Amino acid sequence: MMTIHATESRTAALPDTPFVVGPAAPPYARVQQFYAYQTALLDELRVQEFAATFTEDGVLTSAPTARPARGRAAIAAALRAAHERRFGTEPVRRRHWQNALRVEELPDGSLRASYCTLVTLIRPWNPVAALGSSAAVEDVLVVDGGELRVRARRITPDHLSF
Repeated sequence: MMTIHATESRTAALPDTPFVVGPAAPPYARVQQFYAYQTALLDELRVQEFAATFTEDGVLTSAPTARPARGRAAIAAALRAAHERRFGTEPVRRRHWQNALRVEELPDGSLRASYCTLVTLIRPWNPVAALGSSAAVEDVLVVDGGELRVRARRITPDHLSF
């Protein structure tokens, strides 16, 4: 059983290591648990830990016109820079909501996963969340060291999909 405690910032504390659904679990359940853990890291802006959910040579492409971030250090730096560009020092809490998850096992043992994501933004002076971006996400996931990791992620923001 995993215990979650509130921290001073009133966010749920994550365990030091990801909660891993065992290899015998169906791929869909295992991927869903992986994304729950990974998304919490992203929402808490724990960029180094988020980047560690990618393979060492993992690639994150945040938009069709964006230059891909290759490797964990570049992924963490890109996430931090994007947040600072968008929000500066403004206090904001983001939540990524995911739906329509599809998981396909590939012949080489990797998994192709895709889902839709919607971001909500909340600021301390306004209890009503604002809608942020929405996008389609496509991943190639592999088992690395007994854990799922992203080898490649391609994000297509909906406004760029026309």
